[in-house]
Amino acid sequence: MTIDLAPLWLSLRLAFVTTLVLLLLGTPLAWWLAMTRRRLKPVVEAITALPLVLPPTVLGFYLLILFSPSGGFGGFFLKLTGTSLTFSFTGLVVASVLYSLPFMVQPLQSSFEALGRGPLEAAASLGAAPLDRFFTVVTPLALRGYITGLVLSFAHTLGEFGVVLMVGGNIPGQTRVISIAIYEHVETLDYAQAHWLSAVLLGFSFAVLLLVFTVNRRFPVKVI
Repeated sequence: MTIDLAPLWLSLRLAFVTTLVLLLLGTPLAWWLAMTRRRLKPVVEAITALPLVLPPTVLGFYLLILFSPSGGFGGFFLKLTGTSLTFSFTGLVVASVLYSLPFMVQPLQSSFEALGRGPLEAAASLGAAPLDRFFTVVTPLALRGYITGLVLSFAHTLGEFGVVLMVGGNIPGQTRVISIAIYEHVETLDYAQAHWLSAVLLGFSFAVLLLVFTVNRRFPVKVI
């Protein structure tokens, strides 16, 4: 039996890029949510957490409309770059970032809130600049949140189905990720391929949960 590894490598690439983007976008968002006292905070929290309760096909449907060349954002992106967001790897990345956003933001926000303002005030009294305080004080103390957010975001992206199918379709080598490949193998009664790819996701999912629980035991949240 010849095993098609292309969907697996594409999924790993998508998960890696998505997790990196989420780290860059999720960190300032989580910090703002943890520190702000603005009335707008509950609204932003609700929007950020929406993918947790919204059916993936619903989110995928609206993203498909938004990313369409005839849509506002999709049309602007097409004019700007000459490429379409729909049925493309770039579109999968953008959709995956939105769909996995709470898996990065919520662990970071919880870790930032648990730190309190004491360490920052102490660092400020010693003359540390804001960025210096964040990278030398906050980041090490929030290590648990970072590890949890990175691992969960990567794993969640790797197992996506509804959103990526709606936005990217099933184009081999471009948008055919492992979850879609499994679905197609089952439809064509190729259970051997479906079993193999499903076993990979099952083993990876177990390893992810084991890692998260191990990290949570070894790096307890420090409340100051």
